[in-house]
Amino acid sequence: MVSELVVSSDRVVPGFLIALLLSTSAAQAASITNRDARDQTVTVIEGSSQKDHILKPNAVLDGICQKGCLIRLGASREDPFELEGSEITSIEDGQLYDDEVGVPSEPALGNDAQPSRPNSRP
Repeated sequence: MVSELVVSSDRVVPGFLIALLLSTSAAQAASITNRDARDQTVTVIEGSSQKDHILKPNAVLDGICQKGCLIRLGASREDPFELEGSEITSIEDGQLYDDEVGVPSEPALGNDAQPSRPNSRP
């Protein structure tokens, strides 16, 4: 006996649209990976809301800053980093780096090897 699987098109299209919307919003969100050997505290400030996250080594904070935000590392209340909402970043040696910048085949000299610059806004 052979049974047929019939999928109603009215159920497939809404499911496809939901998947498309979820993938679009995730693609526009920022992420931070902790590449340090110790826990890092990351404070995400979006508008008037502020949330602290503890990132274990190799942990990823994903889906943040969909409309832009400020990031503070550690207990610092100064020098926030501004993310626009689509960056892929990492924490190394306590500094925030932009992982989307091409990695050179040889070590960089001068300012090219420097971490992201903090924004002057509080």
